[in-house]
Amino acid sequence: MAPNITGKKRGHVPDGKAAFVWAALLAGLPAAIALGLSTGWSPHIVLLGGLMVFGALFAVNSSLHSYLIVSYAKEDGVSLDVGFYYMSNALGRLLGTVLSGWIYQGYGLETCLWVSSLFVLLAAVISIALPRQAEVILNRQT
Repeated sequence: MAPNITGKKRGHVPDGKAAFVWAALLAGLPAAIALGLSTGWSPHIVLLGGLMVFGALFAVNSSLHSYLIVSYAKEDGVSLDVGFYYMSNALGRLLGTVLSGWIYQGYGLETCLWVSSLFVLLAAVISIALPRQAEVILNRQT
């Protein structure tokens, strides 16, 4: 379903701008969940509903990043580029798991959600530097 959502099926090829937009959307969700929990709304609804939406957006982001790594990979080193991406991804998930557990135990769920939002926002800001589609096409032609 991700190609339908990101526009690939309509002929729009995702690029660095798409990575930024989807990561920015994803960054807002943990913050919205934290705000919902602090307002006194039903924590069951806020947490479960928010995490279901987060899971859906995360799945699109993951699919988009998998597409982009293959799209940006150099033809003579695709396996190296893809391997490095997945190795980095695994390290990030490990560090995120350890850090979130430590923050949750020391500071609680809301702080954990705020820190999560901050890290996803940082990833969105970093993705601004990713090539746009015109840059990718030019690089492949040279």
